[in-house]
Amino acid sequence: MSERRLAEDVECLRSDLDRMAQAALAAVAPETCLRRAVQIDGDQLHVGKANFNLSRIQRILVVGMGKASARMAATLEELLHERISGGLVVTADGYGVVTRRVEIVEASHPVPDARGQAASERIVTLVKEASEEDLVIVLISGGGSALLPLPVPGITLSDLAATNELLLRSGAKIQEINTVRKHLSQVKGGQLARHVFPAQVLALVLSDVPGDPLHAIASGPTVGDPTTFHQAGRILRQYHVWSDLPISVRERIEAGMRGESSETPKPGDDVLQRVTIAIIGSGSVAAEAALVEAKRLGYHTFLLTTTLEGEAREVGKVLAALAREEASRNRPLPHPALIMAAGETTVTVRGEGKGGRNQELALSAALGIEGIPHVVIASLGTDGRDGPTDAAGGMVDGGTVLRMREHGIDPQEYLSRNDSYKALEQAGDLILTGPTGTNVADLCFVAVGRE
Repeated sequence: MSERRLAEDVECLRSDLDRMAQAALAAVAPETCLRRAVQIDGDQLHVGKANFNLSRIQRILVVGMGKASARMAATLEELLHERISGGLVVTADGYGVVTRRVEIVEASHPVPDARGQAASERIVTLVKEASEEDLVIVLISGGGSALLPLPVPGITLSDLAATNELLLRSGAKIQEINTVRKHLSQVKGGQLARHVFPAQVLALVLSDVPGDPLHAIASGPTVGDPTTFHQAGRILRQYHVWSDLPISVRERIEAGMRGESSETPKPGDDVLQRVTIAIIGSGSVAAEAALVEAKRLGYHTFLLTTTLEGEAREVGKVLAALAREEASRNRPLPHPALIMAAGETTVTVRGEGKGGRNQELALSAALGIEGIPHVVIASLGTDGRDGPTDAAGGMVDGGTVLRMREHGIDPQEYLSRNDSYKALEQAGDLILTGPTGTNVADLCFVAVGRE
């Protein structure tokens, strides 16, 4: 096959993957998910099997946290109109929208800032005023943990930010990071529900955590917390960050381990008895929508997993190995083939480069498919931002490594120093979507065209 034909084949694969990604994002758009989950029938509000008689509710207050929470709030306003008495939602910079009854505040993510803390304080003040006759609707989505920073007395916001930064660079899983966050917070790990009680709570959740464990999504502000101070302490030592922590954080964890600080509410706690929770969207929904689009485009499809985890560069190697097997042996699928996975990998930061987990995965995969025709691998964050960058991820093919070397870049060296952004930028292989307004799992695609 001529080089021109090979290039056309790769461009066709790339175009198809873009369509699949767009289908996935459309399926988990906050508006779509919320309208699918919430129905209003006269004075009845239905969410799954749960029903709320709005005629018996004195006030409806709306609060929220996360990258999708602003658009969720705007959609909820369209459904409930003047029934909403007021509210406050905190979202990431660039994710705000125009609303009429619910105030939207933007704050920093993934490292918390003073705007997030001020919004958290205002949310607690608001929900503490709720009475037994009120309904507090809590809109929760990915990013909510960093956007709702309200440290316990004795711990400053800078202490919290330093701890967060250490954990993000350590390679710890998001569930492990959130275990620590819960035990430094006044609102995480079911503690927001404690502030709301005795009012009713309806929590609508867009999940960004593999497997959708409610206690881990945005650190579970309305969910009983099964984790403990002892587990938080073990995580901090396991990832070798204990000695670098602010003294106030170490003292807080040690006091909790001695039983001198109150634990988070556990499953079955009385303050959780009036809480209803519904997951309205997740990585699984996004992945299934991408597969439907792939089949429409003529691909044979296989969903590898929706609970993908692991070190990003190692997962990249695995996906590249799958691509080589598929390309050379037509297995596990006939061509054209689309293998995909959803979840969230991690990065252990060893260098001073710029990038994110999806970009690092893509750069690692590019090394594994160097020179192989008819193959494209993509990994992207559904929020449109991968790590502290403006890219959602990366899309690579058999010619990616050659393009990098033509620009004087040694991809292995750049991978070793966690500098995936620059390497992919020079190859023209960054995925740039801008803020998507939603946030579920990361999506990984392995596409193999016809010989």
